[in-house]
Amino acid sequence: MRKYGVSVMLALMLYLMAPNVSAALEAEIAARAAALEDQVVAWRRDIHANPELSNREFRTAKLVAEHLTALGMEVQTGVAHTGVVGLLKGGLPGPVVALRADMDALPVVERTGLPYASTVRGEYEGKEVGVMHACGHDNHVAILMGTASVLTELREQIPGTIKFIFQPAEEGAPKGEEGGASLMIEEGVLENPTVSAIFGLHIGQQGLAGSASFRDRGFMASAQRFDVLIKGKQTHGARPWAGVDPVVVGSQIVNAWQTIVSRQIDITQAPAVVTVGSFHAGVRNNIVPETAELSGTIRTFDPQVREQIHVRLTRIATAIGKAQGAEVLVEIDEGVPVTYNHPRLTAKMAPTLRKVYGRDRVYVSGRVTGAEDFAFYQEKVPGFFFFIGGRPIDVLPEKAIPNHSPFFYIDESALVPGVKVMSQLAVDYLSMGGLEGQ
Repeated sequence: MRKYGVSVMLALMLYLMAPNVSAALEAEIAARAAALEDQVVAWRRDIHANPELSNREFRTAKLVAEHLTALGMEVQTGVAHTGVVGLLKGGLPGPVVALRADMDALPVVERTGLPYASTVRGEYEGKEVGVMHACGHDNHVAILMGTASVLTELREQIPGTIKFIFQPAEEGAPKGEEGGASLMIEEGVLENPTVSAIFGLHIGQQGLAGSASFRDRGFMASAQRFDVLIKGKQTHGARPWAGVDPVVVGSQIVNAWQTIVSRQIDITQAPAVVTVGSFHAGVRNNIVPETAELSGTIRTFDPQVREQIHVRLTRIATAIGKAQGAEVLVEIDEGVPVTYNHPRLTAKMAPTLRKVYGRDRVYVSGRVTGAEDFAFYQEKVPGFFFFIGGRPIDVLPEKAIPNHSPFFYIDESALVPGVKVMSQLAVDYLSMGGLEGQ
């Protein structure tokens, strides 16, 4: 009985002591993150002013690799073309967790007027384009660089290993190339050592700076790109009957596609979107061109709905082409799957978000029809993906600027909380012994 009583007493003492240790470490994370604010802002502005397109993130990768190397990490470069992976081994044994940030920018001409706005030009699909961090990946990189600094300073207190994944080509590799999360996985980013869970974030003006949102299970949509080539017959614009007009055929196809979601899919089961983003044909006003090209995106949350849309989109396009005497070729890529937050992992880690941001500033999100190739990691290991707010307090929700806009910007006060939450997620996950712990 005495031994039992001593054991109970010891367990009680350890239980009572644990919150104090945790609170002390939490305070240290917060203090170290706050001390890095100027550096994180400087990184972010430098990356923002020097954006790079998918699979071309050479300068960004060099910046990241040099930083991780200076911290004393094991660093691997050239993963999936330009990806960088840093490995931080804690001072105590434990599982392996991964933290991911995406590095690529978009072919967008920046119109924010910021003093560090991008003036970079690049090439995208054979065309000269402006290049801008219109999706906020510059913030993600700066946040994870700051997180690496914080956790390296706390290395001896970390029970496990942290893998920092700086990923290229989240927006999609250029046509004819491989890239992004799927290629990083193929090249072993989740192995040696084996990752047991992965965390990622995305910034946007959907929430105020200093807030966060998440959803368990299906969070962001599956997305596929489709490309359509319409082969008609060229003729003089004054004699359209002598040819087959691919512009008219394409117009009829685009119009008919609008009935897929509105009339052919049971949208009470799961939302879906079919959007045509580009329509190119011809070079002169009085020539009926030989070809037209359409390109767009499909967004779904259910595999069966996705398959139904693929079948209908192809059937409609080819049938209209046949009826008009044109040949229509449809290509639909594999795209990305649904961003699926593992339910148990989400339940375990949501309290960390509330701890960092406050209970009244963390929200459960609705479904998001945007897509994320973070979903590929989640197909392999449990993953938790969430949003952090970047909207300034003086911008009303209805005036929020969406990601991918040439006017997109963020309130930089969101950066330090981002460093805090990524650092705290890693420490909390490892401290509980991973998903199977506690």
